[in-house]
Amino acid sequence: MPTCLRLPLSPAVSLITLFCLSAVAQDAPPNVVPQGTIFLIQISDHLDTRTVKAGDHFQARLAEPLDTADGQTIQSGRKIKGHVSAVEPGFRTRILLSFDEIDTGHGWVPLIATVTGVPGEHGLKQIGEEGEIGRQGMTKEQIAEAIVVGAGRGAAEGKRSGGNRGAAAGAGAGAAEGAASAFESGHDLILEKGTALEIRLDRNLQVSSR
Repeated sequence: MPTCLRLPLSPAVSLITLFCLSAVAQDAPPNVVPQGTIFLIQISDHLDTRTVKAGDHFQARLAEPLDTADGQTIQSGRKIKGHVSAVEPGFRTRILLSFDEIDTGHGWVPLIATVTGVPGEHGLKQIGEEGEIGRQGMTKEQIAEAIVVGAGRGAAEGKRSGGNRGAAAGAGAGAAEGAASAFESGHDLILEKGTALEIRLDRNLQVSSR
């Protein structure tokens, strides 16, 4: 909120108003997409946490047009460049993407933004204030269900081949397979080509008028 200089004389009202309007204009230039704007992009590369590492570059495309106050538009489809800032493997794998610049149609300009969501990808989510993307993984109830289902499937297969003894062995193997499957669900995070990301501008995005 701009601070306005209050002069003691009433004839200065017009000057105060002019000063305030000027300050607001400086805070929000007409040729920018303002900080805080949320929009969609689409990843142009295949990003797999098994193979990518911090520092790797990627490209994306603007999935919807962005408009400035003075009527300029960055058309959808414009290219975006970024890089992988961090990859954290483990039971809850996560990846942090950073954005470098965007082609506005009048040249490349810096793009400072944070991932705020992964719409349409139910197994993925944005976690943390820095915009890390993580895999949801299974809940305890889903893990238990996977183990029970695996045990039942293994018992049925084992009984067909080895009777009751085979059923018992099959149940154990099936339960282990179900547990392994549940455990693996929290690993490998893949952003397929075309994955949509919701991002938020952390700085004004200036668009040249030339």
